[in-house]
Amino acid sequence: MTLVTRTTSTSTARTVWGSTVGKKAVMAASGLVMIAYLVVHMVANVKIYFGAAGFDAYGHWLRVMGDPVLHREWGLWIARVVLLVSVVAHGVSAYQLSRRDIKARPTQYVHKKPRATYATRTMRWGGVILGLFIVWHILDITTGTVHPGFEEGKPYNNVVDTFSTWYGNVIYITAMLAMGMHVRHGLWSAAQTLGVGSRVRDRSLKAVANGLALVLTVGFVSVPVGVMTGVVS
Repeated sequence: MTLVTRTTSTSTARTVWGSTVGKKAVMAASGLVMIAYLVVHMVANVKIYFGAAGFDAYGHWLRVMGDPVLHREWGLWIARVVLLVSVVAHGVSAYQLSRRDIKARPTQYVHKKPRATYATRTMRWGGVILGLFIVWHILDITTGTVHPGFEEGKPYNNVVDTFSTWYGNVIYITAMLAMGMHVRHGLWSAAQTLGVGSRVRDRSLKAVANGLALVLTVGFVSVPVGVMTGVVS
């Protein structure tokens, strides 16, 4: 009986994952997880305006959160694993849906759809930019691999040092603008996929998506701007 149940569950999971609706649902759910992370991350980032002590204390808390139930950095690694699974699921779903869309329409439309928004047309490129940025950001701020001035245990100094370079600012701001457009379209799209949208709620959902995208973009971009203008030093 147990074997039959497991086989049925596996078969159902494969059927759901193999369908376009299933992939869109996975993409929507994983996207919401990442948006939740972005909100928390942005709020944490603006702590930099309150000085090195508070910002570094937050960096230390990340490594001991869950103590004494969890060992040092276990909570941080749990969060990292959840986020990594969400990023991979989101990326794979997006790629496979894109391939299906291309196969379904082997020839391009003669006329482009006038209703397609800029965010819709750039979602794929935005996803690629964000994927590359995540790798660079980890190597820069987390491991210090590509950061010559990196100091272990000093996140405030590392952030200021990164944004004291022109290339650090260009990479970060470009990625945050792509993120804003991605969230703007993605949040509304996720609501439609998960059945939250309707004719009555669509206007409110779009307003929420636009507002959240704007807040996240401004919040993240304000950090390098703060360093460049000397507000954060």
